[in-house]
Amino acid sequence: EVLARRTHELSGRRRGPFVPINCAAIPEPLFESELFGHERGAFTGATERTRGKIEAAEGGTLFLDEVGEMPLTMQAKLLRFLENRRYMRVGGSVKLLADVRMVFATLRPLDLEVAAGRFRADLYYRIQGITIAVPPLRDRRPDIAPLLDQFVRQLAARHGTAPPRFGRQVRHVLLHYAWPGNVRELRNAVEVLCLLRAGKPVRLHEP
Repeated sequence: EVLARRTHELSGRRRGPFVPINCAAIPEPLFESELFGHERGAFTGATERTRGKIEAAEGGTLFLDEVGEMPLTMQAKLLRFLENRRYMRVGGSVKLLADVRMVFATLRPLDLEVAAGRFRADLYYRIQGITIAVPPLRDRRPDIAPLLDQFVRQLAARHGTAPPRFGRQVRHVLLHYAWPGNVRELRNAVEVLCLLRAGKPVRLHEP
């Protein structure tokens, strides 16, 4: 997401919105509505017209994280949208035209997902454009220190806490840990420390 957001900020669409969506976090029955929006009365509980993420990203960038987790039924609908940039809200009858840049990310190797029948081959080839392979955090250790400092500033400010203090030994451990969960794991660890050790030194072993 950091790279996707930076790409947006350096592009001609930087004045438009940047809208991220985590495909792994959306229940399958709600996916179409989340992406395309819905009309009032489209289904039980739809009490008003709601914009989807595509409409929210108009003129800007829509970032689909974990696209490999998208249900097969939605993959077909996404492919149709990518072909002509037109869509309809759930329960609607009017085709809308979208002006958005699409950026995709995945942890799963999509070529293997295609071979296993879990990802559509036509969609796979359609979304292949400029590809940036991001190595795991353990293979780019110089990135850990600036990410750590950035997350401390951001998350302490978000929670209204004083930043935790990191001594030399603690920083050494953090900078040399393998971080199997990559940037998300680092961010979550920092958030916990901002809440539990606000303004206090972080210790390797609590007494």
